[in-house]
Amino acid sequence: MLVSLTLIRYSKWGTPMALLAMALHRIPLFFNPKIKFWKLMGCGKNGTFDLNPDWQQWGLVAVWDSEADFQSFNSHSLISRWWKWFALEQWTVLSEPLSSHGKWAGKEPFGNPKQDENFTEPVAVLTRASIRFNKLRSFWRNVPAVSQIMAQAPGYIYSVGIGESPFVLQATFSIWNSLDDVKAFAYRSAEHSEVIRKTRKENWYSEELFARFRLVKTIGRIRGQNPLADLNILHEN
Repeated sequence: MLVSLTLIRYSKWGTPMALLAMALHRIPLFFNPKIKFWKLMGCGKNGTFDLNPDWQQWGLVAVWDSEADFQSFNSHSLISRWWKWFALEQWTVLSEPLSSHGKWAGKEPFGNPKQDENFTEPVAVLTRASIRFNKLRSFWRNVPAVSQIMAQAPGYIYSVGIGESPFVLQATFSIWNSLDDVKAFAYRSAEHSEVIRKTRKENWYSEELFARFRLVKTIGRIRGQNPLADLNILHEN
């Protein structure tokens, strides 16, 4: 199994084409038999859950049986041609699931892999949640404290906030130097530990998923660079 996260950045004047793509691209994605799971996403401005959308940046999460299936899509599909015609930049992270708990739209898109506790390479983390409508105020009131400390946390490398719909269906994809760094941020930082406690006590989510991934390859650029350039990961232009 291979998971791709592609970020597509449009010019300010290209935003209408980005919005149109969110509607039109659902059709070829739905009928592509090589895609096992997919979600078109908007992006937040500050690298995590965010009330402020970045109208120039959008994303696609997809699951494939093999890299060959992804490469065929990335080279020959109508969607990839759309990106080349209308977008400024395109950056993809390819990864393999290490562990996954929970569901996304009622499915387990990354299977049920068992995490290798001895894994020592850089790791990607996807945290995704469907927020209950009656818990939205409490959720968004607590987000800023965690968002502010994540980028300063030891081992943090990069993150992007993505979501299927504003305010309610939210996710964060982040990359860290090691699993130990992920665990330290998640369970030893006071702010994040408090949010976890409130999440359970107040039952914020109607559905949630937490997954970890081994990084395989990056392709392209976003904001003029490969955010993982300092890691020893294969990169294609």
